[in-house]
Amino acid sequence: MQYRTLGRTGLSVSEVGFGAWGIGSSGWIGADEDESLRALHRAIELGANVIDTARGYGDSERIVGRVVREHRGETIHVATKVPPKNRLWPAPNGIDPMEAFPGEHIRTSLETSLRASRLDAFDVLQFHVWSDEWVGRGDWLETIQALKQEGKIRFFGISNNDHEPANAVKLVRSGLVDTVQVIYNVFDQAPEEELLPACAEHGVGVIVRVPLDEGGLTGSITEDSTFPEGDFRNRYFAGDRRAQVRRRAEAIVADLGIRPDELAETALRFTLSSPAVSTVIPGMRTVRNVERNTAIGDGRGLPEQRRAALVAHRWDRNFYQPDA
Repeated sequence: MQYRTLGRTGLSVSEVGFGAWGIGSSGWIGADEDESLRALHRAIELGANVIDTARGYGDSERIVGRVVREHRGETIHVATKVPPKNRLWPAPNGIDPMEAFPGEHIRTSLETSLRASRLDAFDVLQFHVWSDEWVGRGDWLETIQALKQEGKIRFFGISNNDHEPANAVKLVRSGLVDTVQVIYNVFDQAPEEELLPACAEHGVGVIVRVPLDEGGLTGSITEDSTFPEGDFRNRYFAGDRRAQVRRRAEAIVADLGIRPDELAETALRFTLSSPAVSTVIPGMRTVRNVERNTAIGDGRGLPEQRRAALVAHRWDRNFYQPDA
């Protein structure tokens, strides 16, 4: 495993970290806790030292906290998230920050996360949505500064709205944020336009989520793919999206001349080829997935010619309004 610096935080973080949404039995249905525990332990054994969880990920914080406590003495950086008080994902325009992240709510959520995880502090506390309209408004900044001074968090970050990377550029340029979490993958290359350059310029760490497009960039999604009732992927791959994903995945394989089973590795290496990226956190619910994904954190990225070829496979979509 190779390591990078998480922006100006100075934290040394593994190129591949652990996205813990899927292990908490929230949006992803069917997680097995025993396998989740084995997967987390294996990820740490293989050098992953970043774990990303959230208050809204079911039992994820409890499971993560248990594993981290069992690895006391090892350097493991845990990030969690505060859900918006108004429970609106993504953050719509025109919402006052006091509706989404009033100081009292931030503090209460963090205390709940600390109790659930039984950790003394979190390395990064992130807002689970963001709007650049909130810069300079509300009492969230004072609360974050107080929590840092109290030693309950080390750094502050945001998890940007899905597919709205430009909506955090003002915050990055303000110097108020330490890390930004964003969707960035072969299909969704929009962060390269403004957000990633701004983060590089201002020393903001970049945590990449959904590098495999929730499975779309693994080659496993076809017209016949089904998901359990209540699983968020029923919405993510709604309409004709499954067929579109299959066609686009097959086009990447054909264009690059790779085997279908090399698609996921290629997609992960694409994100890691950006020098602005600090760490990539694919969701991993099994030991098999952990071993496959962590092997990509070897510092190699992608050859420039292959990475350039993937630029043509950008796919601008609106997740909330699936096209026909």
